[in-house]
Amino acid sequence: MTQAAPRRNAYAEAGVDIDRAADFVRRIATLAASTRRPGAEVRIGGFGGVFDPGACGYRDPLLVATTDGVGTKLLLGRESGRLYGLGIDLVAMCVNDLLVQGAEPLFFLDYYATGRLEPARAEALVAGMAEACRLSGCALLGGETAEMPGLYRSGDFDLAGFAVGAVERQALLPRTVRPGDRILALASSGVHANGFSLVRKILRERGLKPADPAPFDRRRSLAEVLLEPTRIYVRSCLAAIRGGGVRAFAHITGGGLLENIPRVLPEDTAARLDLQSYELPAVFRWLAAEAGLDALELARTFNCGIGMVAIVAPEAEEEIRRELADAGERVWRVGEIVAGRGKPRVELIGVEKAWGFLASPS
Repeated sequence: MTQAAPRRNAYAEAGVDIDRAADFVRRIATLAASTRRPGAEVRIGGFGGVFDPGACGYRDPLLVATTDGVGTKLLLGRESGRLYGLGIDLVAMCVNDLLVQGAEPLFFLDYYATGRLEPARAEALVAGMAEACRLSGCALLGGETAEMPGLYRSGDFDLAGFAVGAVERQALLPRTVRPGDRILALASSGVHANGFSLVRKILRERGLKPADPAPFDRRRSLAEVLLEPTRIYVRSCLAAIRGGGVRAFAHITGGGLLENIPRVLPEDTAARLDLQSYELPAVFRWLAAEAGLDALELARTFNCGIGMVAIVAPEAEEEIRRELADAGERVWRVGEIVAGRGKPRVELIGVEKAWGFLASPS
């Protein structure tokens, strides 16, 4: 049996370049180090990240863990070359979920898989993650970069993120929500990272490219509007929690307003949302018109301009609104909790006057 002659770069010839991956790790070490926080001494390249919860000052903490991705927004970001914002999206989708339990983000890890590692592209993604971690006050503790030729085609990649937070046991959210509680809306920065399979279908059917001017805002391209990174609500919402009176948060992600708000409501209650309380952003009006969505389908698919909902005690409403506004949020009362029957749900009122032609058929 004849053995093949030894070859120094056989693995690289198969599509996996260990030297390139090692160089990439060295390049992103500074980005990770910029996210250092109490409890985390960030050292990229080890087998695991270490976090010391004792350095955070918690007395009786519970740990909260979340995981998420960016979905098919990746495809639009790749096509337009706008990758930095996707890194922000990845962190935001995880840390905003932590807030729903009232948890402070402690650390974040990412998983980046591709057919062939392109360091400049991967570094742009990690730079976005690092920026989002700094905004969230959490450490980019580590991650995994996987080069898998054959599983991913040339240019393809995928992202996943994992975040861990902590909350004092007695401060865990949601607390008991009851009729009469006020519903505050925190404005989204745009479409965030949900509904992009439908967004891409609309662009494809209309023959539109990401670089084209947005039909509803000629000053900006479709890529600028649609790929605006997901807003991070960590600092503002944690400040609101500390003031007392917050019963619950709901992060408006996949499933939109209709599916996410009931997740924090008890049985026999409903969230009554008055759509006349705010103006539907132009991008959602355009998406609804192009896809032929009625109000219910629109509210089940997209965030409709509301990225986070806070349910608060009536007596605390004004103070919490002021706290959120002082932290830079656009916030308004969008409704209240009412008595319901059976499973919790969302009721939309003011549909005809607020969204007009988007009203659901009778």
